[in-house]
Amino acid sequence: MIYEFRTYNLFPGSLPKYEETLNKSLAGGRLEHSKLFAYMYTEFGPLNEVLHIWPYKSLNERLAIREKTTGLSGWPPPTGDLLVGQAAEIYFPAPFNDNTISGNYGPFYELRTYTYATGKTPAVIEAWGSAIEERKKLSTFIGAWYTELGGLNKWAHMWAYSSLDERTRVRKEAIDSGIWPPSKSKGAPSPRTQESKLFKPFPFSPLQ
Repeated sequence: MIYEFRTYNLFPGSLPKYEETLNKSLAGGRLEHSKLFAYMYTEFGPLNEVLHIWPYKSLNERLAIREKTTGLSGWPPPTGDLLVGQAAEIYFPAPFNDNTISGNYGPFYELRTYTYATGKTPAVIEAWGSAIEERKKLSTFIGAWYTELGGLNKWAHMWAYSSLDERTRVRKEAIDSGIWPPSKSKGAPSPRTQESKLFKPFPFSPLQ
């Protein structure tokens, strides 16, 4: 399975218009061809940014579905005049993900993206796999993914929180207890870069 992360940067003030347009466009039949994992906008971090995540069985399926859906009523959405820029990356899911997760876990979703030295992704997967079950007891784990196309050596992970206070409490508890982050003693490499974005879902996002 692969996940396409599409990031769109909007002009300031255009988010309501973008949401209105997507509501109409998604009703034209796009979701009959493949599932949508999440559709969100930034609350903290770079503002006026939209993230939509689409899972596919393979790159070939992605290409076939995009060919089928291009030209559907309202698809692609007529949002070009609202966009400053667009980017797309292909991620593979970590083996400990629950790829069926969907529903109401938010409304706050934190996406943290790290980069590691070349060749370190297998060690990251192993270290996280040994620690993730204890961390999942503190807050909802949405998923972790690593890049295959786009910027390489990237590791993205998403967590859901019911409030900002819950996020602060959980992160402190995880660190104070030694549960998280995975330690170097367990073979966890140190990331070279880190960034965090806090998203809220659009009403049409499967994750709420």
